[in-house]
Amino acid sequence: MVRRAWRRFRRGAWITVGFILIAIGLVGVWIPFTLHLLGVLVVIGAIMVLRNSITWRRRFVRLHRRHPKHVHRLRRLLRKKPEVWPVLWHELLRSERFFVPARWRRLRRVRMAVMGRARG
Repeated sequence: MVRRAWRRFRRGAWITVGFILIAIGLVGVWIPFTLHLLGVLVVIGAIMVLRNSITWRRRFVRLHRRHPKHVHRLRRLLRKKPEVWPVLWHELLRSERFFVPARWRRLRRVRMAVMGRARG
């Protein structure tokens, strides 16, 4: 009986800490000049919540079915072997496209130059 109560308490604590990390990460994503570095807290918090709560896992699956474009990046990071570098690169390209004027953009050209050298 005591073990079950302790297990529930521990699970609830992990869920609470996960939600706190998600909140801090979401606020940090909108702060200028952080370059989405606090978005890592969103992923860590989501891992903590989704591993400990069946209800939130089901809600996440529903959210992914409704909005696959937006949730897919997070799902790629939640896998057992996460695809961190491709997701980071894609986010860098998206943020460059959003913030930098077209004539100043360099990331795509760098990638094409590196890939050209690697293939040739």
